[in-house]
Amino acid sequence: MKLKNLMMAATAALVLGATSAKADLVFATDAAPYPPFTSQNAAGEWEGWEYDLLMALCAEMNEKCTLIPIAWDGIIPALLEKKMDGIFGSMSITDERKKQIDFSDMYYNTPSMVIGPKGGDKNIAPEALKGKTIGSQASTTHANYVEKYFAAAGAVSKTYKGQDEANADLAAGRIDYVQADSITLFNFLASDEGKACCEAYGMVPHDDAVLGPGVGVGLRKEDTALKDKINAAIHALGKKGVYDQLAEKHGLAGKLATPKE
Repeated sequence: MKLKNLMMAATAALVLGATSAKADLVFATDAAPYPPFTSQNAAGEWEGWEYDLLMALCAEMNEKCTLIPIAWDGIIPALLEKKMDGIFGSMSITDERKKQIDFSDMYYNTPSMVIGPKGGDKNIAPEALKGKTIGSQASTTHANYVEKYFAAAGAVSKTYKGQDEANADLAAGRIDYVQADSITLFNFLASDEGKACCEAYGMVPHDDAVLGPGVGVGLRKEDTALKDKINAAIHALGKKGVYDQLAEKHGLAGKLATPKE
């Protein structure tokens, strides 16, 4: 009788724990460092403007969230395979990606920029870069832009698994230019390596069809309730001024287009 009572109590405790436990939301970002948005420090802890924003969004939604690293070229397949709940890693909203996944509303936007070696020719018109090698991160809107405009005019496109690899090749003189998000490139140019080798050449003309209207949370098309919840949190943080507070914290004040309401 005692054994039966103990088993019943244990079963009840397990059921109670299962029903009362709050399920975590898991988001993924690029495994390669992408400062000042997301990167892992020596202790393996996440840091950066975008990570802080994710934590603020999750607090607004009253959810406990985890961020995991996944290689960028496999991040959409991982989402579709339900290895996480969403992509939170500076993924631009584009019609091409919308064929596979859905997006939240935009939570930030920045221009795309080209950098090159110090003292170089700042003319970045496509025809001026014929025969030059331009590096970009694979499976990004920047790589698509290089293909559409620069490679089509005779430049050589070289892609990398991580943005840090493209920057390193430029610093070593193995490629002529790099195109990427302006904020992350300015961050590189402010580093010791970037200061020694390179400088900004200019923003590329925006093409909404290629670069998209901004960055959103990548979601599965069927997860409409989660999308609505995230969108509500995105706009709530805008009303509260959280974007500006985090931009100030990370030295990005005035450099990001973010929701205001």
